[in-house]
Amino acid sequence: MKFLFFAGCKIENYLKQYETSSRAVLNELGVELIDMELNCCGYPIRHQNMVASILSAARNLAVASKLHLDILTPCKCCFGNLKYAISRLREDAEVRKKINLFLEKEGLFWEEGVQVKHLLSVLYHDIGLNAIRTRIKNPIQGLKIAPHYGCHALRPSRVVQFDNPLAPTLFEELVEVTGAETVSWSRRLECCGNPLWERNNSLSLYMMQKKLENAQDAGADFICVACTYCQIQFDQVRASQPQNTHYGLPSILYPQLLGLSMGLERDVLMIEKNVIDSQHLTRYCRSYHQGVNEQRSKGGKNG
Repeated sequence: MKFLFFAGCKIENYLKQYETSSRAVLNELGVELIDMELNCCGYPIRHQNMVASILSAARNLAVASKLHLDILTPCKCCFGNLKYAISRLREDAEVRKKINLFLEKEGLFWEEGVQVKHLLSVLYHDIGLNAIRTRIKNPIQGLKIAPHYGCHALRPSRVVQFDNPLAPTLFEELVEVTGAETVSWSRRLECCGNPLWERNNSLSLYMMQKKLENAQDAGADFICVACTYCQIQFDQVRASQPQNTHYGLPSILYPQLLGLSMGLERDVLMIEKNVIDSQHLTRYCRSYHQGVNEQRSKGGKNG
């Protein structure tokens, strides 16, 4: 199984642990990632210049097409914008012609065929829960997780086709395969507030706080995310606030959670890079499995 890996702009500079942990679990599951020099997905300028945004996305798609590879990205904003560009290129002949004239200067051409897949989609659909389950060495039992979907995975549903936009279950199933328990919380599909950060900070923080409070009230020990911007919002933005501000739960990236359950090394998963303390998750895993081993040892003696 082979994909062109598209990390996106933010991960390299703000969330390297997302890339490192994603690569680690995918490698463990037999997925080969091909690296090429790619440009921005176009999302940041989508509302300033739509053609420029689609061109930026289309160039990446054309590079993938030339390599005969589908694209895998861990960033849901990149996933959403690349999927949106495909829908516009497919449906708008005038835009398609204009974009291909630009691409022609580099010897590139957009044509139908390349698929864009999010990390979670590849894990769920291409690899499958059963295959992942066989790789679980340290099931994370007794921990309650609130999966947070992120906006661009679900909307617009006609374009992204990620899961049922009103009642998705994909993320919960992927969390539960690690051994953790998921909680039901009413704000799981709402925006984290990151798109408003540095435009309306008070509203952005309010949206985040309400989500965190809701997940905590539901009994969660952690929020689990698989979106670059959501993790930045829950981790880095929250950490920048006064220490006496109550914002509830720590957040962890899904490949970090999965990697722990697969027995991967902490330095590969880079959990210590999460700004909001996730260290008690690794301590929990260590103490839990120590307890399991002690019980097994007692059982052996009694037997």
